[in-house]
Amino acid sequence: MNAQTERLSLAGAAGAIEAVRDAAQVGAGAAPRGVAVIAHPHPLFGGTLDNKVVQTLARAFVQCGWTAVRFNFRGVGASAGVHDAGQGEAQDFLSVVAQAAPEGPIALAGFSFGAFVTSHALAALWGARSVEQVVLVGTAASRFGVAPLPPEAHLRTLVVHGEHDDTVPLAAVMDWARPQTLPVTVVPGGGHFFHGQLPLLKNLVVRHLQSRA
Repeated sequence: MNAQTERLSLAGAAGAIEAVRDAAQVGAGAAPRGVAVIAHPHPLFGGTLDNKVVQTLARAFVQCGWTAVRFNFRGVGASAGVHDAGQGEAQDFLSVVAQAAPEGPIALAGFSFGAFVTSHALAALWGARSVEQVVLVGTAASRFGVAPLPPEAHLRTLVVHGEHDDTVPLAAVMDWARPQTLPVTVVPGGGHFFHGQLPLLKNLVVRHLQSRA
């Protein structure tokens, strides 16, 4: 993504996990706010760590002082293994957190299938780690069993969805969010991949992250 992007090879339950780490933008002598781990969309439909929405999320976190780690789920790119419908991918997510952010504050983010996986990673980590920020974009609530979020995490969470998402209907995300009274930020006219609206998506994420600084 920039000169401060580092390629990593981490260890997962299915073998090697390919990842990249984007250095935080911080002043001289200042420490990053923490490490943000970001999950990509569905592996069987072309999802990788280089997805435009995933890169947009990484840029937002980096701008706000977070080190951003993007990784390929099992079976994607140089990551070993085969697709596991979410269960193994959640293990991959937790393995990345354990190695790329073994201590200190963390943030979790995901797009589409990645948001579904992120919800389950959050459930596994909550209470054991200091999860400061959560960002879920295009959450695949119509296709997978997205985990409810811990009530204490709601103020730390940004859920963004496109009004005209034809991959995951907005109504499905509202049905998931409604029982939790979890707010959803709707991008007017937005589609699943936010074509032409990635700068707006980035600004929404930056605004959320800065409000929690």
